[in-house]
Amino acid sequence: MTTNLDPVIDWDAYIALRRDIHRHPELGFEEFRTARMVADRLRTLGYDVAEGIAGTGVVGTLRHGDSDRRIGLRADMDALPIQESNRIEWASQVPGTMHACGHDGHTAILLAAAEIIARRRNFDGTVHLIFQPAEELGGGGGARRMIEEGLFERFPCDAVFALHNMPGWPTGKFLFRAGAMMASSDRVVITFTGRGGHAAVPHRAVDPTVAAASAIMALQTIVSRNIDPLDSVVISIGKLEAGATYNVIPGSARLELSVRAFSPEIRDELETRIRRICTLQAESYGATAEVDYQRGYPMLVNTVDETGVAIDVARRIFGAENVQAETEPLMGSEDFAYMLQEKPGCYLLVGNGMIGESDPGSGLTHCMVHNPGYDFNDACLAPAATFWAELTAQWLAPR
Repeated sequence: MTTNLDPVIDWDAYIALRRDIHRHPELGFEEFRTARMVADRLRTLGYDVAEGIAGTGVVGTLRHGDSDRRIGLRADMDALPIQESNRIEWASQVPGTMHACGHDGHTAILLAAAEIIARRRNFDGTVHLIFQPAEELGGGGGARRMIEEGLFERFPCDAVFALHNMPGWPTGKFLFRAGAMMASSDRVVITFTGRGGHAAVPHRAVDPTVAAASAIMALQTIVSRNIDPLDSVVISIGKLEAGATYNVIPGSARLELSVRAFSPEIRDELETRIRRICTLQAESYGATAEVDYQRGYPMLVNTVDETGVAIDVARRIFGAENVQAETEPLMGSEDFAYMLQEKPGCYLLVGNGMIGESDPGSGLTHCMVHNPGYDFNDACLAPAATFWAELTAQWLAPR
């Protein structure tokens, strides 16, 4: 791959920084050490730095020239509550917590880009580098809270951009999609309440587990019979809880669902159908159902013009063969969607290596994110940072 890497940048130092962050992971809204590291480095590079946005968020601002044009680049910083299984020198030192999604890499990428941008100063306008906490927390995560605390009023942006590593694609491959790229994501908690009793006399109890089991099967008919087969929808039951021992009918049962869609109208229809099915299934067995429907991230929608600019930059630097301009949408979700509801922009993916292949840098086998054996592929760092710097130069090109 032709990467046009900046020869002045000490890339090994940024790999070491990435691994240091990996060694010291922090959960959402607890990224105190990471935020201090980010703020200190940005100040060293000459950026104006604002801290404490959404608790641990950091924004670095660099102005050059006379233009009033502005661009925002965002990286997420938080880790996940997963016990790392890797035996590597930079493995997590925090029990039960690890960077299993590559946010350590995203942070290092944007810091490396910050240095390239500051060194070159080949732009006319303002760059805002947004280091966001708590991407992994669902609807109440860091992006939404930063926006509510005045992110774009304090740091106006004409467009915002973000990236994420993507296992299953060749290292450094750049993936784009204009329009809807990632699904909305909702959490649904359903509590079925009956009347407990002895397992030997079920007719004197109202068994909530039967109602829950019936609802589980009925919920799948929403996807197969209520939604157009050409529309992508997911309803997954991730948790089923009921009872404490084999010979007691419990008084309640609990389901937790993950619900995903690519249309606001279908999202609303899913909520209506889920509420109705669970309520009526429970009633048919003499039980009741309480549905707690928690709206999470909205759909992530990339705007056409901004995505086009990003694609052109990637093609120019890395060649058309390393750019996928119309990648398939993902059923995963991302809270950068909130920022794209406020501003035009683009969320893109960078290949993290093919799943099952060995990473020559770490010796680990590439796997999917949110896996205890995952590690960010350091070979992605320099190309992605270079892309950010080139996109900034293109977006804020002197006129």
